[in-house]
Amino acid sequence: MTANHLLASAAVDIPPVLLVPFGLLLLLIAVMPLTPAKAHHWWERYYPYVSIAFALVVGGYYALAVPAGRLTLQHTLHEYVSFIALIGSLFVVAGGIHLRVKGEATPMENVWFLLVGAVLANLIGTTGASVVLIRPWIRMNKIRISAYHIVFFIFLVSNVGGALTPIGDPPLFLGYLRGVPFFWLIEHLWLEWLVTVLMILAVFYGFDRRSFAHLPQPLQRNVAEHHDSFRIEGLPNLGLLAVIVAGVFLPAQYLIREVVMVAAALVSLMITPRELHERNHFNFGPVKEVGFLFIGIFTTMMPALNYLEAHGRELGVTKPAQYYYATGGLSAVLDNAPTYVNFLKLAETTFVTETPEEQAAGGDYDRRAVAILLETHSHIVVAISLGAVFFGAMTYIGNGPNFMVKSIAQSAGVHCPSFFGYLFRYSLPILLPILAIGAWLFL
Repeated sequence: MTANHLLASAAVDIPPVLLVPFGLLLLLIAVMPLTPAKAHHWWERYYPYVSIAFALVVGGYYALAVPAGRLTLQHTLHEYVSFIALIGSLFVVAGGIHLRVKGEATPMENVWFLLVGAVLANLIGTTGASVVLIRPWIRMNKIRISAYHIVFFIFLVSNVGGALTPIGDPPLFLGYLRGVPFFWLIEHLWLEWLVTVLMILAVFYGFDRRSFAHLPQPLQRNVAEHHDSFRIEGLPNLGLLAVIVAGVFLPAQYLIREVVMVAAALVSLMITPRELHERNHFNFGPVKEVGFLFIGIFTTMMPALNYLEAHGRELGVTKPAQYYYATGGLSAVLDNAPTYVNFLKLAETTFVTETPEEQAAGGDYDRRAVAILLETHSHIVVAISLGAVFFGAMTYIGNGPNFMVKSIAQSAGVHCPSFFGYLFRYSLPILLPILAIGAWLFL
């Protein structure tokens, strides 16, 4: 019997108290950025220690007290290294690309820019696309930049756009590591993606057209007659992005793909001029935060996955819409990557059954279960994927790039809505109905 099945058979013996670190860590990640300044500063200073402490407690228990727990911990840490290698290398290389924009944009030019950004998010990730495009987006609209420009950028470039490839959004890469083929997403999600993107763009165009109409007529004519000038600096980094994307397809053994990705990031750091990084306000803060928090998330998530293996069928979640809204609801207020993994595990537990003889045959149970799930209940995986990616845009804390975009915009002097302003003025009245229409049409 494999390590996975030894662990599954022991899942009921894992103390329920081991679920607490996972829930508490996610709660702290969601709540602490919204607390008063003193508590917020405490969290900014000590979150690495908190995350590592939780990881050591849970990881230590698995290593010492769980049958085959060391193998499970080793597999989890391998997934963590793969995840950080992709996210970090995309962030570093994208930080070496600078898009210079001159002139002002009309509403239709803004629509095209956001559409291109949504497509680009699938090639360099929502974080990379947000880093590259947010400052040009602000410069393009400098004479009439408003809160809705930032909100719709977060909707499309930082979240919804990245639903078509494992590179696009962190939860989808975790699905790829667990057996979802690279091109399965674009094959099964492209229509839902296109309809959702077009609906959001249509609403944005209405907002932007009204804003443009309030400009004085001479200024409207000047903007309409002016052709924006784009210039890309840091072109060698485009080639390095291609290396990272190609690295995703390399074998998982011996950390080959991770070495290739990190090597591309190191080359980018060496060849990118310092002034270009300065123009992008590049620093390692976001990567540091993701690295420390996700070592805690990956490790403390093991008992939660174990619990779902043992008790998933008891929850009675069987419909695509249930998975879509449940995954989405938690992704909006917690991190969408662990949310995705837990609901994927719930779907495996609910819909995939194996006889003791099949279990004893060995192999990677998770990848085999995902393959069966894709073949027999692909609509469930579609619902989980869409819920995790799309609903990450519902709040500032739903996905990593959201707060980053808000911070960059505020540092550029742009007014951004508060947490509840974002929720009640934009995501609930605008985004949620669009996502509900998509569920009604496709799920």
